[in-house]
Amino acid sequence: MHDGGFSPRTEQALDRARAICAARGARLTEIRREVLGLILDAPAPAGAYDLLDRLRRTRHSAAPPTVYRAIEFLAEHGLIHRLARRAAFVGCIAHDPPEAGHAAQFLICRGCGRVTELEDPELAHALAHAAGRAGFTVGAATIEAEGTCADCAAVPQREELPCL
Repeated sequence: MHDGGFSPRTEQALDRARAICAARGARLTEIRREVLGLILDAPAPAGAYDLLDRLRRTRHSAAPPTVYRAIEFLAEHGLIHRLARRAAFVGCIAHDPPEAGHAAQFLICRGCGRVTELEDPELAHALAHAAGRAGFTVGAATIEAEGTCADCAAVPQREELPCL
């Protein structure tokens, strides 16, 4: 088990993930559960080696394949997303029902690193429509947009002085 436990919100999400897996005939093992909990409790998207370092706090013999197999399982069951721009992962248990490859859009703040998942059907429809005009059928799409979140935008920016 994870040292110190996970937040109550994460524990609730992990219980839901276990039920989702059971309903699909899959098993959320303790290692998969712990990796998912680490992703869900992380303040920002978590990279595989960051997850490995954190997992080794309780499972000293954990190796990269352990984390990668857990990540593969979690992604396959739609419980996490991979953010390509960050080579990192975020949880996605709120999607009901979770499914791998559902249309997801992410807003990534350059200032604080916070990631917000959108699920805008209009945006997904616009992409499918534009792709259709090009004779292409979208099977799965993840859109990542970088910018500035409202909290970072509210912080006054330091004015740069010109060089003399």
